[in-house]
Amino acid sequence: MPTAFNDRLISWASEIDPQTINQAEKTARLPIVHGHVALMPDAHLGIGATVGSVIPTENAVIPAAVGVDIGCGMVAAELDVVEDQLPDTLEPLLARIEQVVPAGVGKGHNTAAHNADLWLAAHKPATELAVDQASKAAKQFGTLGSGNHFLELCVDERARVWVVLHSGSRGIGNKLATMHISTARRLAKELELRLEDPDLAYFVEGTPQFQAYIADMLWAQEYARANRDQMMDNAMREVFASFGFGRETQRINCHHNFTQREVHNDRELWITRKGAIKADVGDLGVIPGSMGTRSYIVRGKGNAASWTSCSHGAGRRHSRTKAKKLFDAADLAEQMQGKVWLANRADRLVDEIPAAYKDIDAVMADQADLVEVLHTMHQVLNYKGT
Repeated sequence: MPTAFNDRLISWASEIDPQTINQAEKTARLPIVHGHVALMPDAHLGIGATVGSVIPTENAVIPAAVGVDIGCGMVAAELDVVEDQLPDTLEPLLARIEQVVPAGVGKGHNTAAHNADLWLAAHKPATELAVDQASKAAKQFGTLGSGNHFLELCVDERARVWVVLHSGSRGIGNKLATMHISTARRLAKELELRLEDPDLAYFVEGTPQFQAYIADMLWAQEYARANRDQMMDNAMREVFASFGFGRETQRINCHHNFTQREVHNDRELWITRKGAIKADVGDLGVIPGSMGTRSYIVRGKGNAASWTSCSHGAGRRHSRTKAKKLFDAADLAEQMQGKVWLANRADRLVDEIPAAYKDIDAVMADQADLVEVLHTMHQVLNYKGT
């Protein structure tokens, strides 16, 4: 059950530190916030707004609350393949996936990615700012990125195989967000808004800055979704070629860094989910744990107090810098035993060690009133960008 810190802040997190609460309270005190800010079970300190927070605003949007990876989210595909049918070794499949899904900081294809030109022709960039970045968008279409972005082969409680992927809007989303956040900060200073944190600067509906941001943000969200689908299509060809059989039976694609207009209590609001997914009645979602633990396919319950939302993952317990101080490559290798992964790059993946994240099972227990668990998956193959 949630904890109400006050009438402006409600939390579902059983594990949360005072700094995160303090940061969320700053957001909740903004005059544009309607009602309360909802903290999900995976909430942790972010830049400006808290990761794992749901922020309802009236006639305004906070660019930094959406974040720099606009439209980041998950896609999961269920296969008609069971665990006993998997090849004896998955190492060759890992190598094949690495070839068709480029990953890493700034990585793209040497030539425009498959279908990038078709998608961009059908989805013209919304503003001149986005047009200027179009070549980067084409080159990085169908690429994974780095950090906590990943592609995994998973097996659920029925022994059914899934392919699960986490990624966003890559370099163009980051560039667009960074530029709009800078504009919002400058505008807030000019208007003397006296914000508790400059990164909580917002655009007011009806202004040119608001219109430009919303246009770029919505475009980047669609780019992120299409990017995930393209990578999934590319990976699926290699998966089925490796197995020699199989087909996809369902696909779930959901954002967890986004904002959109929604009606709550007969009021039209902008609902910003920074590290949270929409979990209205019947909504299907994908909630990953860390790279060595479990992940979940869920169905939303439509909890009004959470603004019909739930967590987007396990949530970090330790920052990347702290994780590198606390753990080493040997620790990561121990926690990844029994899985196929990029073990030869363990030293570059230490900040993603499972111990750097909250316990995903505790997170799921915290949000039993937000979602129903449909499938529980464990990873057998993990691919990350470094």
